[in-house]
Amino acid sequence: MAASFVLSPTDLDRRSRLRRAKSLATGLLLAAAAVFILVQPAVQSGAAWAGYVAAAAEAGMIGGLADWFAVTALFRHPLGLPIPHTALIPTRKDALGASLGEFVGDNFLAPAVVRRRILDVDVAGRFGGWLCDPLHARRVTDELATVLRGAIEVLRDDDVRAVAESVIGQRVRATSVAPVLGRLLGEIVADGSHHALVDVATVRTASWLRTHQATVVAVVQNQAPAWSPAFVDRAMAKRVHAELLRVVEAVAADQTHPLRATLDRYLAELARDLREDPDTAVRLQAVAIRLLDHDATRDALSSLVGATRRAVVALIDEPEGELRGTVTEAVQRLGERLTSDDELRTKVDGWLGDAVEHVVTTYRSEITRTITDTVDRWDGAEAALRIELAAGRDLQFIRVNGTVVGALAGVAIHAVSGLL
Repeated sequence: MAASFVLSPTDLDRRSRLRRAKSLATGLLLAAAAVFILVQPAVQSGAAWAGYVAAAAEAGMIGGLADWFAVTALFRHPLGLPIPHTALIPTRKDALGASLGEFVGDNFLAPAVVRRRILDVDVAGRFGGWLCDPLHARRVTDELATVLRGAIEVLRDDDVRAVAESVIGQRVRATSVAPVLGRLLGEIVADGSHHALVDVATVRTASWLRTHQATVVAVVQNQAPAWSPAFVDRAMAKRVHAELLRVVEAVAADQTHPLRATLDRYLAELARDLREDPDTAVRLQAVAIRLLDHDATRDALSSLVGATRRAVVALIDEPEGELRGTVTEAVQRLGERLTSDDELRTKVDGWLGDAVEHVVTTYRSEITRTITDTVDRWDGAEAALRIELAAGRDLQFIRVNGTVVGALAGVAIHAVSGLL
């Protein structure tokens, strides 16, 4: 048996078993022929039993030869004779490959079949049970960390910054930012979310004023006219500092201070102008575009990307760090929910079914074409050899059965003939 391709260890084992099966079938056929020849003297002498044995041997030979011809005709011409409708696989492999691909597509890749299989297997439940094991959850976390780190290492800071600049720049230039900021600012003012920021700002400002009195006094003195006496300037500067500190401390201590109300009204008016005033929107849009185009903004974005990248890599590289621990716990909780929450498990199975059904429906022709193209690339002899190695051993037992069944049929026919 010559092969036009390299036989794998599995193929070599199959070839050995095929040869043994062929030897068994051929040996049984030869045994039937030998019995037929040896029993002829007894038949000529008129022994009754000899007629039954001869009939069994003769019918066994016929059955064995017929099945040998049928099996051999699948893979090659019997005895090398170009008999019509023989060597079917080498001569019709392309049609057989197309039929095989169509069969697989219709019976194994049908959307209903795939969806039913997913529901029967309970993929979500089994996967959830697997994730509940701490070792498995940690393994998933480690694999995710490896993938994420690889992705981060592949990406360069300049590439990420360029993409971010492109996306943000296109978005800002295509869409007016004023209405969005106006709605956001309006919601912040409406629910008082900015009050906490005002509290922090006033407390920090008051603290700064208390510890930097000399700085404030110097700044105010430098703004005084040249003809003003120095002691007057200094006294005025101290008075200004004291008033500033008093006002800031009052705003920090009193939630109903008039300055707070004034700030609320100003922010509300600004939010309304951002939403409704075209001139305000145009000015803000121009400012936003100038900021995006400024070198300082690009440098800040580059620094932010680099710092974020380094921080994420550092967190990923800590095997016992907080990030991996948090992800592992989240994976375990997901597994517990998948095993205990029937509704979630049903949803996940449904999502998987939808996804697989989409893949099967969309790419079924490409999947089955893989079968067809693979068979098309084989030459006739290679296709016959591959298929014979895969199924030929079972086909040899057809020859064995043909010989045995033929012998039994011969006995039955001989018996009926004697009775008649």
